[in-house]
Formats: sequence, C-alpha cells, structure tokens
Amino acid sequence: MKSGKRPTRRQKIDIKLAGLIVENWLVERDTTTELVIINRFSGKPRTLRRGA
Repeated sequence: MKSGKRPTRRQKIDIKLAGLIVENWLVERDTTTELVIINRFSGKPRTLRRGA
C-alpha cells in the first residue's frame, strides 16, 4: 500500500462532500473517476467515486 499525501484544496472539498472529516484522511490515488483515501489512524482505504 502506498503512503498517503496531504489533500489539496479540491480534494478536501470532495472529502467533505462525502461527509467525512478532512483532517482524518490522506490521499493515496487521485484519478478522474475516483479518489482513493486512507484513514490516518486505522490505515483503512476508502474509494470516493467521481464524475457522471
């Protein structure tokens, strides 16, 4: 598993829209169709879908 990076402003907006607390998540992978984030404390990944 890759180590996470701090989210950019746009990524923070997407995380907040998903109903999550931004400070608890790091970004593993960001593509046009999905945003894969990792919890800072538990290390569990979560995928947020994007697009129409």
